[in-house]
Amino acid sequence: MATEFADGVWRFELRGVSAYLVDDDVPTLVDAGTPWDEAAIREGFADAGVRVADVGRVLLTHYDLDHVGTLAALTPELDATVYAGAFDAALLRGDQSPPWRNHKGALQRLTGLFTTRPDLEIEAVTDGERLGSFTAYHTPGHTPGHFAYVSERLGVALLGDLVSGSNGALDSSEWIVSYDTDRVLDSIRDLAERAPPFEVACVGHGDPIPAGGSAALAALARRI
Repeated sequence: MATEFADGVWRFELRGVSAYLVDDDVPTLVDAGTPWDEAAIREGFADAGVRVADVGRVLLTHYDLDHVGTLAALTPELDATVYAGAFDAALLRGDQSPPWRNHKGALQRLTGLFTTRPDLEIEAVTDGERLGSFTAYHTPGHTPGHFAYVSERLGVALLGDLVSGSNGALDSSEWIVSYDTDRVLDSIRDLAERAPPFEVACVGHGDPIPAGGSAALAALARRI
């Protein structure tokens, strides 16, 4: 199921996580659910009136089972470049393995047994890079290669798992699911300072914010 909760922004409600479809210069898929979400994502595309083959870009906020899980299942219909932070892109390509000495890295090693690498071009994104109307912001902590993407033109921020949402407020990623919570907090403050104003805050877990998103991020930055 997909819901257009803001103009041109569709939320795919999946197994405990959300992916998004954004009407940018090209239809842009943001994250891709778990390996068991293929049917729900395909239904979401149908609800949005967009074909999987129409997607021109995939923006990954980070590498985790519940954010990259359906990419392989959507190919070959999906034929778009996937953009992710360098560390996370290397994990998705299989060029390196998560560090087992870190509790989150060890979890990623385990969940990697259920993740099929997609046969897609995967490019490392850099801080400040423009992708359509979105600017990429490196926001490490939840994972070393976590990125947020903010479109000033659309007034939309794709925040991934840097934060979660509830009742119009944002909270920081918790220790149990993060590589480094100190870096999470630093990334929240940095993004709140650097990003242009935005209304819509898309989050991986919890409820997205359809209005007042940058104010909610600023409030979190002051609170932590």
